[in-house]
Amino acid sequence: MVSQEIELRVIREDDFDAVVEIDSKHYGSPRPGFYRRKIESALNREEHMITSRAAVIDGEVVGFIMGELYLGEFGIPEKTATIDAVGVHPDFQHRGVAKALMEELKSVLKKAGVETITTRVEWNDTQLISFFNSCGFRPGSAITLSYNL
Repeated sequence: MVSQEIELRVIREDDFDAVVEIDSKHYGSPRPGFYRRKIESALNREEHMITSRAAVIDGEVVGFIMGELYLGEFGIPEKTATIDAVGVHPDFQHRGVAKALMEELKSVLKKAGVETITTRVEWNDTQLISFFNSCGFRPGSAITLSYNL
């Protein structure tokens, strides 16, 4: 029986397989290259503080949140962070895992002096938009520009 106690911790290299599996359940195909780069970057303490977290229940990684802290890149003067990926295993959705990860990330970033957290969501991903809305996110002042080649 699952204890349902959520342990939140810094993401580790050995979480790679679980993260790729969780993500592929949502998007339909694995993205190992993306997550290999994200985890390597997340664990590079020389570049920045580690903001990415894993949620563990009964020793199993059941969710993750990955982001980066920006200190002036892209002409943004304030400390800003972005959330690049969030995922929860389908068997553990709607049990507070993603909210716990989000609150942990907010706490870490606030202690680091971050003033704004941003993310990108596909306009038709209503489940993800609803999640971010429930966490207090609102449309920001920046716009995304695209150019199709």
